Amino acid sequence: MVKWLGSYPELVEKYYSNGLYPFISKIFRTLLGWIPFSIGDLIYTALIFIAIRYVYVNIRRIKTHKIAFLRDVSLVLSIFYFTFHLVWGFNYYRVPISKTLDLQETHSYNDLILLTERLIDKINETQLLITLDSATMVKTPYDAKEIYQKTIEGYKSLEKEYPFLKYHQPSIKTSLYSLPLTYMGYGGYLNPFTNEAQVNSKLPKFRLPIVSGHEVGHQIGYSAENETNFIGHLVTYKNKDPYFKYSAYFHALSYCLNDINRKDKKLFKEFYGRLNLGVQKNFKELQAYWEHYENPLEPVFKSMFNTFLKANNQSEGIKSYSSVVTLLVTYHMKNRL
Repeated sequence: MVKWLGSYPELVEKYYSNGLYPFISKIFRTLLGWIPFSIGDLIYTALIFIAIRYVYVNIRRIKTHKIAFLRDVSLVLSIFYFTFHLVWGFNYYRVPISKTLDLQETHSYNDLILLTERLIDKINETQLLITLDSATMVKTPYDAKEIYQKTIEGYKSLEKEYPFLKYHQPSIKTSLYSLPLTYMGYGGYLNPFTNEAQVNSKLPKFRLPIVSGHEVGHQIGYSAENETNFIGHLVTYKNKDPYFKYSAYFHALSYCLNDINRKDKKLFKEFYGRLNLGVQKNFKELQAYWEHYENPLEPVFKSMFNTFLKANNQSEGIKSYSSVVTLLVTYHMKNRL
């Protein structure tokens, strides 16, 4: 039934993404959004404990009744799968945001170059505005709660221009699993069963605004990673706070430079060399952060997530994050940066 309904994006958009889902999500966020810690993380912890205890207590019966055990596991997974789609997952099959914003689905290499050059000018300008010294890296002065609040205010402002991105009954929280998320290589996640936006607080602070905006993008009903990457950029870029603008420029520039690096390494080095020394230090700070937590299991988690995305209407899997470049280029060509 899930796959059949997923083949009709207009129906999903009308009756689920703009019908049932906003009602369900508001209920969860109203009930749990005021609680300062993550209920979803606690539920996951309890479920893991219950599963381990069940296997331990019933190990003998499992060994002698393997078929019955597999049947029970299949039943639980089926309920989990259906519930996941009911409370959030059907958004994977909605009409793409590119159609909603009337953006082209492809971009030219020349347009990518033009946007990258513009982003370099913008990030250098913003870095200098903040630090008053081109050699000093940006250090965001806000704590996590202040960043979450500024993200909420950013969505209120964005709603005036794009009503379909309205965000009410906020529920943004620091994940209790921030350290495990770091080891897995993730900046945050949305718990679909509690509709809490979870942010990895271990990240360098200048990254938190864009991650917060990204996870709220999931909350308001966009599941595809390239689309929430774009929404996160949009709400952070539109924010009047210079630290938020810096986070947005850094995020967009990272993806554009990565795209250029795959096509022309010489041009990539030239563009990177045009960045203020302070901006380069932030790039090195982020790289050092991920290298510090690099571990043999990270590729395993990434592979699992890649499979999950492909099973949910994202054929590019984890590479879909990078597909945000097309949205960034076509949007900013239409609406000058």
